[in-house]
Amino acid sequence: MIAAEQAIPTTMLSKILPTTVVAVEQTGVFTGTLLDEEAALLGPNVVPLRRAEFAAGRTCAREALRVLGFAGQPVLRGENRQPLWPNGVVGSITHCDGYCAAAVARADDMLTIGIDAEKNQSLPEHVLEAIAFGEELEWLRRSPQNGICWDKLLFSMKEAVYKAWYPRERRWLDFDQVGIAPDVEENTFQARISGTFSSPVLSGQIYRGRYLVAQSLILTAVCIPTAAVATRRDGIDASRPNPLSI
Repeated sequence: MIAAEQAIPTTMLSKILPTTVVAVEQTGVFTGTLLDEEAALLGPNVVPLRRAEFAAGRTCAREALRVLGFAGQPVLRGENRQPLWPNGVVGSITHCDGYCAAAVARADDMLTIGIDAEKNQSLPEHVLEAIAFGEELEWLRRSPQNGICWDKLLFSMKEAVYKAWYPRERRWLDFDQVGIAPDVEENTFQARISGTFSSPVLSGQIYRGRYLVAQSLILTAVCIPTAAVATRRDGIDASRPNPLSI
């Protein structure tokens, strides 16, 4: 639940997020400050561009937390560089050239969030063969020539899935363990997780997300509601290992 006195910011990213998720973004030149605890994560020798990106991301995150009712709290970093959110909050941060955003929600509403932003530009040479496989390559061959860099969109979808996956599972995912099936009519996608895991329920999980291509940007989001929220709103069987996302 959003703090009653706060208005939810309207952003490009919010167009592909549930209403229970707060998103704050910056475009153009990054601005922002770091709390002392956040600045300590970078060390003294960080290059100015990295500091600006990091400060913008943390500034977006703290503003989103303020709207959610968690003002003044630093966003620290875990052992694998993932953001550490206050108790009762889930979220994700992303940035690319000229764009930065953070999205947060209460854990009562969302199990996890993954967002990603990329420039709408083709992947560098030889990267596609490392991130796309099988039916994904066939889909890319059939994709319309309409100004969307579908290879970069596929990459962004997998990045958003990973950002949603890791905070829940604390396990790495390789690109070939995330099979993407886009729906270009609805601007949505489905990701099926495959692979060998210590828990058999992890393989076969399905994550669903949305995407937006606008202003030379590709934005993707995966938001998984809690079982109670998913059951109440969408009629989903709460006993399933992975409730339906947006």
